Amino acid sequence: MMKASEIKSCYIGPEVSPEQFISEHFFLYLAKGTMTAYDGNREYKIKAGEYGLAKRNHLAKYNKQPVNGDFEKVVIIFDQEFLKAFSQQYPFTAGSVRSSGALLKLEKSPLVENFIQSLAAYFDGKGVIDKTFLFIKRSELLLILLRERPELASVFFDFGSPGRIDLEEFMNRNFRFNVSLRRWAVLTGRSLTSFKKDFEKIFHDTPSHWLVQKRLQEAYFLISKKGRKASDVYLEVGFEDLSHFSFAFKKSFGLSPTQLTEGKKAPA
Repeated sequence: MMKASEIKSCYIGPEVSPEQFISEHFFLYLAKGTMTAYDGNREYKIKAGEYGLAKRNHLAKYNKQPVNGDFEKVVIIFDQEFLKAFSQQYPFTAGSVRSSGALLKLEKSPLVENFIQSLAAYFDGKGVIDKTFLFIKRSELLLILLRERPELASVFFDFGSPGRIDLEEFMNRNFRFNVSLRRWAVLTGRSLTSFKKDFEKIFHDTPSHWLVQKRLQEAYFLISKKGRKASDVYLEVGFEDLSHFSFAFKKSFGLSPTQLTEGKKAPA
């Protein structure tokens, strides 16, 4: 029988959003390597052989670390369409889950291990599952997870949207995440129009401009006070491109990140 560590990277279900926003629940099994994840409140570390659940409508950053050049994972997406169909076929009573974070680490289970090992026969050489078994295999895993943790029903079968929350506190805590304005609106329980209106009332600025300036200020602090390099912080504070970050930094502070590192002062 194939060992779980010999499973190649594969996805079952719709594609996962490349944003730092979890748009659908997904199960992650790490076969090789290690990874860390951060959701704005805490850092999670996952080693080979461990697994957990990422919850929809949350923010998260991921950093993978290959071991001996290898990094393999199994990701199974539980999208809303699938979960609604599943709940009609398998009714579960929702319980409660204490964890409020984006990621929920799950205890090891022989049933989950056996499930992971069984997957190899259903995939082609490109890591794509036969569509005939798409619903069946996702249902099998979900039944296992609900048997092991019945309270997860309250996570999987909550089809509502996030409620309205404190916008100022949320944005000051999560500005480092790089997501669209529409995602920020969803996460704070608002329409896009209401989000922009409330944002400008609180911060006296547009969301886009405020986010850039807030990230630049954080970068300035990390470089000038913590001795960090621009190449190490630009992704951390929410920029996607180093050259764009350096251009915006110089435009805002009058000197480049490199000049700041070298101890030069900004022009008066």
